[in-house]
Amino acid sequence: MGLLGIHGSISGGLYNAINEADALGCSALQIFTANQRMWTVKTPSEEDAAQFRAVWKKSGIKKIVSHNSYLVNLASFNPELLEKSRAAFIAELERVAALGLDALILHPGSFTGGDFDGGVAHITESINMAFSKVKGFSSKVLLETTAGSGSSIGGKFQDLALIIKNIKQVEKIGVCFDTAHVFEAGYDTKGDYKGVFGEFDRVIGVEKIGCFHVNDSKTEFESKADRHWHIGKGFIGVDFFEKLVNDKRFKNTPMILETPKEGGMDPVNIKLLKKLAG
Repeated sequence: MGLLGIHGSISGGLYNAINEADALGCSALQIFTANQRMWTVKTPSEEDAAQFRAVWKKSGIKKIVSHNSYLVNLASFNPELLEKSRAAFIAELERVAALGLDALILHPGSFTGGDFDGGVAHITESINMAFSKVKGFSSKVLLETTAGSGSSIGGKFQDLALIIKNIKQVEKIGVCFDTAHVFEAGYDTKGDYKGVFGEFDRVIGVEKIGCFHVNDSKTEFESKADRHWHIGKGFIGVDFFEKLVNDKRFKNTPMILETPKEGGMDPVNIKLLKKLAG
């Protein structure tokens, strides 16, 4: 079984997310290290970071990842937005390093106003620049698969392979495999589990998967629409998730729920995933 977890709330303190996940019997956790709706955010003090690490050490949480701000678009062709995105990305790497997190999950970005090749170039330049500036970052940046809508980059495995190919410190780059996004982008995880992961392995390498976002899809296969839903309640169905949580290749990989929070469904979804894993 993979390391099951949730996206926890940092309201009232970063460490509160650890307590929330620990209470559910999770072994992994995803957080925002700061308010993801604002460009200018508060950096955790040394005291806050030390408290976070101390609470983590006492918990049953084995791995914690951060999700980058949704405001950041490293593929942007808007000079002002690209500059702000790069600065925010560097600041996030510094927070991840200070907290000792295992990885940072990054949406590759959107090339609105430009072209795909240029967008990919902006992303690789941004990541290489950030790695060169943040010497204390020894974790991984995980490029998230996307649903492939519009000008977003990451709907095809080849998109991510192009980025990874041009990263100088390649040991610091990997992939976050979002189960809903991959299905919505047109990979038939429901009908061809082995084939989809076989293709991923050929294009990128399954060893590059550093995290899963474990979500069913509220929209149909190849919809290109990013809509997460509860495990076994969407168009992917429960069989895929049973195969995933029992896949020995991913037994030490965080599997993070990003299903809707309404109705207190995190415990329900975690319980089901644990049942599927036997």
